[in-house]
Formats: sequence, structure tokens, C-alpha cells
Amino acid sequence: MLSNPVYDPFLILTKIYSDGAHVKQAIADTYIEEQYRSRTVRIVYGVLENDGYFDFCIKHYAPKSPKLAVRIILKISLYMLLFMDKKRYMVTDCAVGLCKKLGKSGVSGFVNAFLRRFDKKDVDEALPSGIEGEAISVSYPVFAYKLLREEYGARAKAIAGARSAGVSVRFEKGTEKYENRPHIKTPFKGNYIFENFTRDEGFDEGEYTFQSVGSIAICDCVSPCESLLDCCAAPGGKSVLLSKKCGSVTAFELHAHRVELIRQYKTRMGAENITETQKDSAVYDPAYAEAFDAVLCDAPCSGYGTVSENPDIKLFRKQEDLAALAKTQLSILSNVSRYVKKGGALYYSTCSLFACENDGTVAAFLKTHPEFTVEALDSPLAHDKKHYGLQFLPDTAYGAGFYVCKMIKRS
Repeated sequence: MLSNPVYDPFLILTKIYSDGAHVKQAIADTYIEEQYRSRTVRIVYGVLENDGYFDFCIKHYAPKSPKLAVRIILKISLYMLLFMDKKRYMVTDCAVGLCKKLGKSGVSGFVNAFLRRFDKKDVDEALPSGIEGEAISVSYPVFAYKLLREEYGARAKAIAGARSAGVSVRFEKGTEKYENRPHIKTPFKGNYIFENFTRDEGFDEGEYTFQSVGSIAICDCVSPCESLLDCCAAPGGKSVLLSKKCGSVTAFELHAHRVELIRQYKTRMGAENITETQKDSAVYDPAYAEAFDAVLCDAPCSGYGTVSENPDIKLFRKQEDLAALAKTQLSILSNVSRYVKKGGALYYSTCSLFACENDGTVAAFLKTHPEFTVEALDSPLAHDKKHYGLQFLPDTAYGAGFYVCKMIKRS
């Protein structure tokens, strides 16, 4: 009984908080009692989504920060109290029981007292005023929330607090087998969002794949062409989708194991016009000089547009990372622009919400590459039109935040 509902989430969260493991990998690497899997995953994601607020709760009642294991136990307990409607006595018993199971009986009294004393109204009244309090209330790092406020004003709270609409599935065929399940139909052909979707034999047979609506929206902005280069392409979702409207797709990926992911993806989906290659997109290769009608540069970024799917990003991505990322983005974009034929198209995309990684990178690129001009884009998915590109935001795009810009190389 003590192994659930708190023990399995504790093991996973310890790997994330202590070892810096990514949430999906931590779940995959942890044995989970199968009958409780959905509940365990829900608790893990729920804790990470509300981490900032839970930190404030703990600090409010415990000015001297408890050790990591105790903080994790308290965060799991707070999630169960506030979001799962569990009885306080049950949550307290589970938390105290886990302390004892872990050989930490000495802190069980503190945990018991904390959970009996906890009062959400009391915590909320203690929140700081202004931007800092807003950021804590939606569990967003203050530096990132300030950037949202600067660009989106009062809308920042809705953007930061947006949650994923569900599991985004893109169907190649066989949709009739799944349409009786509750779903949301997006503006894109064959793209449905389900509250829950268990993978079955249709996945292995290439009937469908899991692809975010933002990724699909970016591909929708790419015009058909004969030859396309997809940079930083793993795991291969964009390459596969673009292979349907491009004569051939070359997919660059830096790491060998991720090149293998593209190979497996294209094979499963029957996309035989993709050539995957291990290549550093930041290093020029004259063999590809002006070789492509179009280049898609989906650059490494902060990932803040995907925190509804990857809430651990908020734990590890720091303000100082943005400047380094902007430098990397500009380096890659500048390099791969040399692979575009005259008259061809260069697409720049990220899964970021921040102007410094999006329009800012494009502006820096255009300053030193006058041969490129921006071409206006549109999308059936809700978006904001920025000075150069389109910005998809989580509060109106099913929880997804992405950016895309199109540039044409003058003949």
C-alpha cells in the first residue's frame, strides 16, 4: 500500500530534481506499477507544472528549507490536496508512511504538522504583489514571466498558465477507427487532439504518429518544393510530414543516435524520399552550397513554448541561457542560409515564446544577410503576426507555443 500513490512519483521526481533527468526519460527509466501508471504520470507532471507555487507554499510554512526528499514528498502531497481532491488525512498518512518507508522517520512529525497546518488561502494572501506574485501563482520563473509581460502585457498570465489540450495525433489513414473517441479537430488535415490516446498497432503500421500541433503548423507554412533541407531534424516529425509535399528531404542531425530516430521514423511512416545524415548544421559544408530549393532551420531554443508538455524546462532553463541560445541560433541560421538556392526559401522556426529567440534572431540575421527578404506567412491556427514571423501561443493554440518566419533569397 505504501508504494502508491506517492512512492512511484517520488522515485521519478527524485531523478528529475536530483539528477537533472528529463521528465519523459525519468518516467521511461523507472519501474511503475502498471495499474497505477496514469495516476503516477499525472502526479509527476502536476508537481512539475506547479513547482514554483509549491516552493512558495513550503517556504511560507518552513522558513528553513527542508532537504530535497522532504520537499518532494510535500510537493506530491500538495498536488494531491489541491488538484486531486484527496482527503487531508489520507494524503498525510501516505506522506508520513513514505517518510518511514524511506528511513526518514525523524522528519515524519514535521511532514505531518506541515500538511495539517497547510491553508491555501493563507498562502495566496502572502504572495508578493506585482509580477513576482503573478509568476509564482502560475509557477513560472520570474525572469521568463517578465519577458512575457514585456511582450504580451496582461495576456502573459493566460499564456504562462495554459495547459496542453491533450495528445496531438496526426493520421495518415485509418481515422475512422478512432473518430468515435472524444477529440478536438484542429485546422490541419488528419490532426486530432485526444484527452487520452493509447498507442496501438496502428502506430507501428504507420497509420498515425504523435506530432504536436505547433510542429504541424510550421510544416503547413512551408511551400511545396523539389528539394528541402531540414536542419536539426530529429526525431523526424517535420521531415516526414514535409516529405509529402517535397520531392526529396535531406535531414541533418548532429548526434548519431538521433539520426537513428529519424531513420526509424521515416521507415515506420513509409517516407522513403528522406535522406538522413549526421551533420553539424553550424559547420559549413561546401558540398551543399546552394543545393536546396528550401531550408528549414528549426533551431535549438529555450523550449518555453512546450512547457505544457515538458514542464521540467522551467526547472532547468535559466535567463543566462537565452543569450547563448541566441548566438547558437544565429550561427546555425547563417550557416544553413548558404545552402539555399537563389530564389529559394529559408524558414526559421523555434518552440520559444520570446522575441529575443524569434524576431530578434531574424533581425540579427537580416542585418548581415541583405540577400534575404522576409515573405509574409499566414496560418489557419490562431497566431499573432510579429514584425517578421508568426507566433503561436499556448493560450490559443491548444497549449503549443511556436514561431516561424519565411525568407526568400534574391536571385
